[in-house]
Amino acid sequence: MVVQRAGSQPSAKGPAANFTGAVRVDPLIAPRDPGRTSAAYVTFEPGARSAWHTHPLGQGLIVTAGAGWVQQEGGPKQEIRPGDVIWTPPGVKHWHGATSANGLTHIAVTESLNGKNVEWMEKVSDEQYAN
Repeated sequence: MVVQRAGSQPSAKGPAANFTGAVRVDPLIAPRDPGRTSAAYVTFEPGARSAWHTHPLGQGLIVTAGAGWVQQEGGPKQEIRPGDVIWTPPGVKHWHGATSANGLTHIAVTESLNGKNVEWMEKVSDEQYAN
């Protein structure tokens, strides 16, 4: 058993290549052999969002604070709030982030396949974000 003490893992800025706006990633669980699950708190300031991306084994999000949006390619943008749980199936192109007026924090849970848990794509344009 490993106990990871609160505050023992450093926060990181969401890389500008993968996010628009201010995003902080606080790691929770790193994959440990033979497991492949990872989890992190991800906090988006108002207007911040991920780029379009997919996950080889899907992704679960658990909204813990604020208000945000999620969108699957070709589908409507949906509002998400604390307590909402979102499942994105493997290979589905999507994005998520804060609304323009409110921050958002969620727990992101993914599994790695051959050492990779995400495939980053193009950024969500301001027009896509607004509509």
